[in-house]
Amino acid sequence: MAETRKKTTAKAVVSVNGAAPKTTRLNVLKTYKIFINGQFPRTESGRYYPLALKNGQTVNVCLSSRKDVRNSVTVAREAQEKWAGRSGLNRSQILYRIAEMLETRREQFIDELQSCGETLAQAERELNASVDRLVYYAGWCDKYTALFGTVNPVASSHFNFSTCEAMGVVTVVAPEESGLLGLISAVAPIIAGGNTCIVLASEKMPLSAVSFAEVLATSDVPAGVINILTGQRKELLAHLSNHMDVNAVYLHSKDKAEHTLVEELAALNIKRSVCEYVADWFDAKEENPYRIQQFLETKTTWHPVGI
Repeated sequence: MAETRKKTTAKAVVSVNGAAPKTTRLNVLKTYKIFINGQFPRTESGRYYPLALKNGQTVNVCLSSRKDVRNSVTVAREAQEKWAGRSGLNRSQILYRIAEMLETRREQFIDELQSCGETLAQAERELNASVDRLVYYAGWCDKYTALFGTVNPVASSHFNFSTCEAMGVVTVVAPEESGLLGLISAVAPIIAGGNTCIVLASEKMPLSAVSFAEVLATSDVPAGVINILTGQRKELLAHLSNHMDVNAVYLHSKDKAEHTLVEELAALNIKRSVCEYVADWFDAKEENPYRIQQFLETKTTWHPVGI
């Protein structure tokens, strides 16, 4: 009898008039971390900066340090040879897989782009263009060598071939005004050519860059191929430009002083520097294979005839 009474009492607590009791809970807020070697550590400095969102919320974003840059370059160097050694077809499949995964998470990215100030229409347009751009460069992975390679006429009994090879490790200072499309437009041609990269995301619109790292983590991209940092451009620009184990640096900026700084620091170990400002990333002319060529080297081979 006592046992029956206990069961009845417990049931009354669980259910009132057949309905589950109301409970209160705290929302699990997202922590925006950096992305190094396929993992999501916090910056080693422990610093962050507050980012005010359009919806009134404030999120904390990691302030990456010089050591984060060094760690990223180390893992990017380790990953580069294997990534460049993959066939163009395999790199193409992986870029297409990134596009697939980005498409399946479209609502999240549209919401984050809106949180950073874009309208719904602008966010949808940017997300669609980002997916399409990944697909575009996926199609070029196994074709650019035929476009940019040549068989050269020579005056001796030799075959002479010029072929394209990846430069190596590239640091990228992503566009400030385009949190997703600008970042993808900078990164996709770099990795399509067999390079690895370290990306400094937009300081004003970093949320979609960090979420894009989550897409990469589930898209068959080998660890270390793409590393994404958040933080202040004025603090990290010099470190990204003068690191001696970096082969090239890409800067998107309208500030000519930043162009001059990058070019001077890049000259210290004769790394290639590409400094530009693109006003409209939706422009069709910004989607072309010559963006892949910017971070390729041409290797010429001589081979005697008859051997």
